[in-house]
Amino acid sequence: MGISPLYWNEYNFYILNLVLVNLIAALGLNLLIGFTGLLSLGHAAFLGVGAYTSALMITHWGMPLFLSILCAGLVAAGFGLAVGMPSLRIKGFYLMVATLAFQFLIEYTIIHWESLTRGIRGIELPAPRLFGMSLGKHYAYFYFLLLLSAFLMWGLKNLNRSKVGRAFIAIRDNDVSSEIIGIPVFRYKLLSFAISSFYAGVAGALFSALQRSAIPEDYTFLKSIEYLAMVLIGGLGSLVGTIFGVLFITMVPEFLNVGVSILAKRYDPNLTIYLGPVKDLVFGLLIILFIIFKPEGLVGVWVRIRDYFRIWPLPYISQ
Repeated sequence: MGISPLYWNEYNFYILNLVLVNLIAALGLNLLIGFTGLLSLGHAAFLGVGAYTSALMITHWGMPLFLSILCAGLVAAGFGLAVGMPSLRIKGFYLMVATLAFQFLIEYTIIHWESLTRGIRGIELPAPRLFGMSLGKHYAYFYFLLLLSAFLMWGLKNLNRSKVGRAFIAIRDNDVSSEIIGIPVFRYKLLSFAISSFYAGVAGALFSALQRSAIPEDYTFLKSIEYLAMVLIGGLGSLVGTIFGVLFITMVPEFLNVGVSILAKRYDPNLTIYLGPVKDLVFGLLIILFIIFKPEGLVGVWVRIRDYFRIWPLPYISQ
């Protein structure tokens, strides 16, 4: 039994859960790139650190889900500090390459340290439980994810309004000028990396609980590209834009899958095989078109629509 009068099934709630997990991960990346101006191509690696930390604590030490999620975030934040200390003395492309190296290092470690991670087999997890209540059903897990993602978004929104958030934005705009006026640039960059990694670690732990497993293929370089696309398409430096970007990147493939399935049922079952690569091509093309024609992201479209309806139906009368 779900919460919707539309009688959504478990798969519908699974997609909603996936959206919320991706939102938490993308919020962390947008803090790093959109608010602080630090490029990263290794975000999925921090999710992997969080996922395997949580999985090991649950399976080896019997730690409760909530504590394992918190520990996953803290361990990922520690890795973020470790990566940030040497990497943040460089900028732009070189920083991006450094984070990419970390991505491949984590991928290699997860696959080859079989005594700890079980390699490509991954770690199987039991159904999630919270304070004695089972979250095995996707609709039950949805309540938990909704509350947690709302809390984390509220925290990030307030952080960005604080002195720390203003320092992040100043560093993004001009780190040399920020240092001249007394902002400890390196310390704030390191803090941004740690908070971003914490969000990624939490998202990784939540995703492993959702999937009931932690496996290497969920935290590859392509996943890092997906999270980067969410931030770019939604809008850099915008929390609302992050929501739009996550919805676009998560839902469009699902809509394409449904479209291909309908065509296959109506015309020819083999169309699923033929249209599979076409589906990926269309998805990639949509991302490219958005980056070219809407560089401000989906949030820019939303702002124009919102501003239009604020003065509708008298758009020519100035406020």
